[in-house]
Amino acid sequence: MGVGAVVLDGDWVLLVRRGQEPLKGEWSIPGGALELGETLRAGVRREVAEETGLEVQVLAQIEALDRIVVEQEAVRYHYVLVDFLCAVSGGRLQAATDAAEAVWVPREQLGAPSVYRLAAETAAVIERGFRMAEAMAEKKTPAAG
Repeated sequence: MGVGAVVLDGDWVLLVRRGQEPLKGEWSIPGGALELGETLRAGVRREVAEETGLEVQVLAQIEALDRIVVEQEAVRYHYVLVDFLCAVSGGRLQAATDAAEAVWVPREQLGAPSVYRLAAETAAVIERGFRMAEAMAEKKTPAAG
């Protein structure tokens, strides 16, 4: 089982370029496999810290999904991924462990064509994260009177 973090700061999202397989060289959100006995939220905080040097607050679960990789008509990998909306609470941005790069990217640069060329599923979960963050912000804003 794996976790992913949609880390937002206003209209910016944190992306990492994978330094190792799977998806080496591809841009994605920070994340990875859970360790034995680790909770989902602890795992996402650890993965973000390991890959980017940032500490995050886990705000909400965005979704759970299957990622099934088929090679030569056989299932090679079957990951169950749980993605979370997160906000930075500390640390300093720097690519670490299995991330070759870690960068803040403005929302408008995520659409095609983009140098980040995200997988369709990744782009969709990031957009859901932005919409979720906007809805959460609206709930905190007092109604005009």
